[in-house]
Amino acid sequence: MSLLQDFWQFLRPLSSGFAESFTTSCDSGESDPCRDDAAALTLKLAAMASILIAGAAGVSIPLVGTLLPSNGGLMRGAKAFAAGVILATGFVHMLSGGSDALSDPCLPEFPWKMFPFPEFFAMVAALLTLLADFMITGYYERKQEKMMNQSVESLGQAGSALSDTGREIGSGLLESGFLRDQEDGGKLHIVGMRAHADHHRHSLSMGAEGFEALAKRSGVSGGAGHGHGHDHGDVGLDSGVRHVVVSQILEMGIVSHSIIIGISLGVSHSPCTIRPLLVALSFHQFFEGFALGGCVAEARLTPRGSAMMAFFFAVTTPIGVAVGTAIASSYNSYSVAALVAEGVLDSLSAGILVYMALVDLIAADFLSKKMSVDFKLQIVSYCFLFIGAGMMSALAIWA
Repeated sequence: MSLLQDFWQFLRPLSSGFAESFTTSCDSGESDPCRDDAAALTLKLAAMASILIAGAAGVSIPLVGTLLPSNGGLMRGAKAFAAGVILATGFVHMLSGGSDALSDPCLPEFPWKMFPFPEFFAMVAALLTLLADFMITGYYERKQEKMMNQSVESLGQAGSALSDTGREIGSGLLESGFLRDQEDGGKLHIVGMRAHADHHRHSLSMGAEGFEALAKRSGVSGGAGHGHGHDHGDVGLDSGVRHVVVSQILEMGIVSHSIIIGISLGVSHSPCTIRPLLVALSFHQFFEGFALGGCVAEARLTPRGSAMMAFFFAVTTPIGVAVGTAIASSYNSYSVAALVAEGVLDSLSAGILVYMALVDLIAADFLSKKMSVDFKLQIVSYCFLFIGAGMMSALAIWA
């Protein structure tokens, strides 16, 4: 019984501490001599426009850059730069922001000072991202495999129909012996077409292009001849699925952080605080947008899907600024509820972005065979990786 009593004595202050943490608040204890509500509102409107333009420009450049060769040195360097930006965002901006919020003096000593919650939440987010990564990838693979199977079956039925029609038309000729020698060859061609299509169905890229490639390889569409080209690209079904999943999870982590930084700017009444944030957050959103746009471009989504992802990223921070401006009169950034919400969301976002940067961006490219055999590409990629991480880290001085 003594063990249960000790455990209950531990839980009782824990539960009361959580309850009190959302009902108490404190003030910064300092009056802002630079407070000017009118000037602050003007700067907030300017910040919304500047951040919107910067984010839209950053996310659009890689999407336009898809016109360039995806395996060229320039695009490889851009991908490495984006990976460095995402890694620095997770470690330097989000994890440090979560640590600052959850270690603020306004939070009660128990439980927030008794356990490293920021690092714990980041670890949980990384593990949950791994689980989501696995489950979403499996879902897309099963869905795409089902679509491929249906396409193969339809091609087989089309081939059978063509064979039956040709047999009816040429029945007289077969009886006379003109096409008797060709009958077995025709049957073998239909069987070979099905086997040929089945052989290639695991190496097709996602979307309509994959089905067109399947039709061309089977000889059913695209002219009178039978196409048997073997165009084995290095972007297969698994690669296409991975890029889609990476882009979606990455946007989820970035958007949650963008809302927080937008609200933080919007609730400020001090022009002295907003001016440096306006410039820093504009660069911040440009670099983040560039990184996200690179992942969306690799996913090869439909133009509408790519535009929607770019749009949601670009407007998230300005919307956060607008929300912060609307609630600025009643919002207390030093309340325990606000600090806990900010700290938890920042820590979770950090775990998501660190996992995505290390596992799906850096490891996927830097441990590839193409990278290992090209020394010049290694130098370029590592330089851009460090430049991206360094520039994004430097922005932490102002934002």
